[in-house]
Amino acid sequence: MLTLFNTLTRQKEVFQPIEAGKARMYVCGMTVYDYCHLGHARVMVVFDMVARWLRAGGYDLSYVRNITDIDDKIIKRAAENGEAIGELTQRFIDAMNEDSDALGIIRPDFEPRATEHVPGMVAMIERLIANGKAYPAANGDVYYAVREFEGYGKLSGKSLEDLRAGERVDVDLNKRDPLDFVLWKAAKPGEPSWTSPWGEGRPGWHIECSVMSEKLLGDHFDIHGGGADLQFPHHENEIAQSEGAHGHQFVNYWLHNGFIRVDNEKMSKSLGNFFTIREVLEKYDAEVVRFFILRAHYRSPLNYSDAHLDDAKHSLTRLYTALKTTAPLDVDIDWADPHAARFKAAMDDDFNTVEALAVLFELAGETNKSGSAEQAGLLKALGSVLGLLQRDPVEFLQGGGVAGELSADAIESLIVARREARAAKNWAESDRIRDELTAAGIVLEDGPQGTSWRRA
Repeated sequence: MLTLFNTLTRQKEVFQPIEAGKARMYVCGMTVYDYCHLGHARVMVVFDMVARWLRAGGYDLSYVRNITDIDDKIIKRAAENGEAIGELTQRFIDAMNEDSDALGIIRPDFEPRATEHVPGMVAMIERLIANGKAYPAANGDVYYAVREFEGYGKLSGKSLEDLRAGERVDVDLNKRDPLDFVLWKAAKPGEPSWTSPWGEGRPGWHIECSVMSEKLLGDHFDIHGGGADLQFPHHENEIAQSEGAHGHQFVNYWLHNGFIRVDNEKMSKSLGNFFTIREVLEKYDAEVVRFFILRAHYRSPLNYSDAHLDDAKHSLTRLYTALKTTAPLDVDIDWADPHAARFKAAMDDDFNTVEALAVLFELAGETNKSGSAEQAGLLKALGSVLGLLQRDPVEFLQGGGVAGELSADAIESLIVARREARAAKNWAESDRIRDELTAAGIVLEDGPQGTSWRRA
C-alpha cells in the first residue's frame, strides 16, 4: 500500500483517497515575474514524480498547479521594465513551460491563473466575514482574524504565543491583532484592481490557492503539496481560510519537499549562489538535472554543486551505457518480477526514489552481465515511471555538450584521423589524437565493430 509522510500529522500514513480509485492533488506553483530557479525545478520534478507514481498505481489523478500572475513583486517588476503586467507574466509563463518541458515534466491537468478567479476570491472573503473569521478595515483592506480560527498553527506546529513572542509580524494599525493577515488589498494608484464590496482592490496572496483548489478539486481533497518554505505562513493560512469558510477539513495529506542548498549554504540571491534553471541547463543536460533531483529523497535537503551534478551525470551514464550495450525490448512491467517488486515497495514507501534508483543500478549491472534484452527492457520501463531513460542511448551519451566543447562532427573527424594513423602504424599520432579527445572529455571505446565514443 502507498504510504505518505503527512506534514499535518508528522507521520507516515496509508494513502486512502476520498473517492476510491481517484486522487486529487493541488500544488502551489510559481509567481511569474522572473525565470524559474532550482527551487522551482525541485517542486516541478518532485510532484511530477508523485503524479506519475499515482497514475502508475492506477489512480485517476486530477493534478492542479496554480500560477500566481498578480502580486506586489509582479507589479513592481512590470513598472521597472516599463511593460504591461500581462506581457510580463505571459513572457515568464512561456519561459517556465520551456524549462518544465526540458526537465521532462508532464503538464498538470489544470494550471489556473489567479487573475481568472478573483470573483471566487471575493465570494470566499464574504463568506469568511459572515462566519466571523474576517473583517473589513477602515483603510479598505480585509483581514483574516487569526484568533477566531481555533486550529491555527496545526500544520506548522506554531502556537499563537510562539508567533507573538517571535515578533515576526507586521505592525499595522488597521489590524485588530498583529497576527492577522490580509485577504483583500485596497487599490493603490496605478495598480490593477477589481471591484468588491469593500471598494476597488486586489486579493492577497494566500486566498488564491484556497479558491482555485476548491473550484477545481472541491472543498475537501486528497493531497496538497509544495516546497517546505510554504508550510508557514502560506499553507497554514490556506487551512485557516478554507476550513474557516466551510467548517470541515480542507486537505487530508500535506506533502512538502526539502530545501535546495548550494555548497551546503542556503540558496539565496544575497549570497550570490542563486541559479536559474536555464543557467544550470547551459552547463548540464536536463535529464541529468532531473536525475540529480530524484536521487535524493524528496523531503531531504538537496545540496547543489558542480561536483554533485558531475557525479549525477556519471551515474546516469552508467544506466544509459547498459541500454546501449544491450538493446532493450519493449516490455510491460510485471510487478511480480523481483526487481519491479522492490522498485514498487520503495516508491510506495513515501516515494523513496533513492531505493528505487538503487534497483535500477542493480538491474543495469545484471543486464551488463547477462546481455538480456528483457532485463534491459525492464530497466527502461521502470525508468519511464520516473521520467528517465527514454532517449536513444547514443544520443544521450554523445550529447550534453556545452559551449566551447568539441562538436560531434569534430569528434568523428578526429576518430577517422586516428583510424588512418593506426592503419599507417603511426602510433605517436594515434596516441596524440586519443590524448586530445581525452583532454576534451571524450571517452573512446574500441571494439570489433570499430570505435564508438561518449562524453565523460
